[in-house]
Amino acid sequence: MTSTTAPKPRLSIWMRIGAVLLGLLAALLLLLALFPWDALREPLNRYVSERTGRKFEITRRLDVDLGWRSAAVKLDGVEFANPSWAREPYLVRAERAAFDIRLWPLLSGRVVIPQLALTSPVLGLQMEEDGRRTWALGKNTSDEGTVPVIGLMEVDQGTLDFLAEHLGVDLHADFSYDSSRGEMPLDFRIKGRYQRQPLTAQGRTGNVLQLNAAGQPPFPLEIDAAAGHTRLKAKGTVAELASLDGIDARFDLKGQNLGDLYGLLGIALPQTSPYALSGELRKRARLWEAAGLKGKLGLSDIGGDMKFDQSQKIPSLSGTLRSRVMDMDDLGPLIGLPPTERSAKAIEGVAPPPSITEVKRAKRDSGRKVLPDATLDFERLRAMNAEVKYTAERIRNVRELPLDKGSVQIKLKDGVLTLDPLNLGVASGTLAGAIRIDGAQNPAEIRAALEVRGMQLSRLIPKIETMRTSFGKLDGRINLSGHGNSVAGWLGNASGDVAALTGRGQFSNLLLEFMGLDGGEIIKFLLRGDRNVVLRCAAMAFDVDKGTMNSRSVVLDTEDTVFNVSGQASLSKETLDFVVRPQPKDKSILSLRTPLIIGGTFAAPRAGLEAGSLATRGAAAAVLGALNPLLALAATVETGPGVDADCQEVLAQAKRPASREAAAGAAKAKKQ
Repeated sequence: MTSTTAPKPRLSIWMRIGAVLLGLLAALLLLLALFPWDALREPLNRYVSERTGRKFEITRRLDVDLGWRSAAVKLDGVEFANPSWAREPYLVRAERAAFDIRLWPLLSGRVVIPQLALTSPVLGLQMEEDGRRTWALGKNTSDEGTVPVIGLMEVDQGTLDFLAEHLGVDLHADFSYDSSRGEMPLDFRIKGRYQRQPLTAQGRTGNVLQLNAAGQPPFPLEIDAAAGHTRLKAKGTVAELASLDGIDARFDLKGQNLGDLYGLLGIALPQTSPYALSGELRKRARLWEAAGLKGKLGLSDIGGDMKFDQSQKIPSLSGTLRSRVMDMDDLGPLIGLPPTERSAKAIEGVAPPPSITEVKRAKRDSGRKVLPDATLDFERLRAMNAEVKYTAERIRNVRELPLDKGSVQIKLKDGVLTLDPLNLGVASGTLAGAIRIDGAQNPAEIRAALEVRGMQLSRLIPKIETMRTSFGKLDGRINLSGHGNSVAGWLGNASGDVAALTGRGQFSNLLLEFMGLDGGEIIKFLLRGDRNVVLRCAAMAFDVDKGTMNSRSVVLDTEDTVFNVSGQASLSKETLDFVVRPQPKDKSILSLRTPLIIGGTFAAPRAGLEAGSLATRGAAAAVLGALNPLLALAATVETGPGVDADCQEVLAQAKRPASREAAAGAAKAKKQ
């Protein structure tokens, strides 16, 4: 029997090739693991220096842990110079640097560093208006394609300088690291200038800063900063530091004037009294939200919710604000007046701005003006769009202007600001209408159409109220339009009409006799005591032509005296020129029938008698209305029986057609 041995199976060619490749790969990995990377330090220094056009040097040792998709690089001592145009000599100089770098993006010239750790770094960052920046790694530092993408950065201690003169930024920061500080071990202190205002800041954060989106949880941040007269405290988390995206924080903000935030944040808010606000701040992409706002605006409380959307070419502000109690002293800055001493000192910890008392004291002279002359800021009007609603449930400290409550819808679109509807509760009545400011023109076109309904004169004029008056209700209207860059400038060339009418009432004869200069009645009052006098009606109508208010019909009729007033007031010069002709109805042994002259300025009015006849003063008046503006009010007022009153005649005159010149002037004004 013969036995045979089976042949040994041969390895296939593919198995042999695979074995060879595996062997080569193992040898390659072993070579890379044992490769003396530090031998490449000098060639690498020369290569980076040539590619960037500035000195790069790994001063002590280079080590690399190479992977399939990325490499972990460790540098023991590194110095990377800044371009010659930069202020600081180094972009980065550190005791050690460790970072991961993606390999495949390098083939297209992109540098992607998911994580970077620096030990005791000195960083010098600078950018110019033409787009140059020190952290661009190409010879052309304005090429954004050479800017590395850094995800997470970790530092233990060190310094950073950042300069961007065209943005008004010049900052120096110091860092220190202490693990005993818990979740926020990295402490920072900043000083310098921001938006050309002195800036100081301090705070804490996590040891890893998320510069760009890296799929990591938001890191904690705490900051206490002051820029000029504005102070910010915030604590929360930030998802991305480079764009400040993913902010969720609680904040406290206080300062002298909300208008200062335009220079700091680009939000065009109105001029205000000192303020203190707190709330929740959120940011997602280009949308900022301030929710649950509450605090003080001078002496007034303020609350609500606001949004600021920067996603469009022109950013927009929207929201709703409300005050349970609004103090009148806080309205002055809105029309260009300094705050009062009370509101200037209302916020603890905020240096009070100059008050209106101090400003008046500094400007104390006979030629000072009364109308606000603060000019419109056209840059702010065009900087953003806005739609904000504000409501004040109650208004206090009203003094000369007894406001009860108010609401306004504020819209700003393409430089045109409208307050529509505007509704104020004044002296138990209302002041309602609209104001439009077209900031697309320079000077701005300003129009005001306001209606007065049911105001109590006894509340409107507190000094009269102390004389036990019970005036009737006041109705009126204001229609003015013109061009100007301030309240004073606009009124100084405005045209239109102003009218007011009130019905029956009564007031103290002391006021009447002093106004009528009836000496006998004053003596009787002093001897017999006070008594009330019946007011039958009062009416006035002014035509306004390029800043001059010309009296068309001004009459006050009582049972004792009829007062007729003629003349004009200049809104541009702020001067008065009126003649008051009292005509007593009873016989008085000391009655002075000479007209009363009212002159002087808004700031310093004067009154006196003139011996000669003044019948011709104030007789000429430029008439713009084709119909007397009193007609619009006549139906709303009860004028009494009018047996010996002139008010019926006033209203009768109002119904008569105006002259051709007046009609032409009205038509022209309407077209304008």
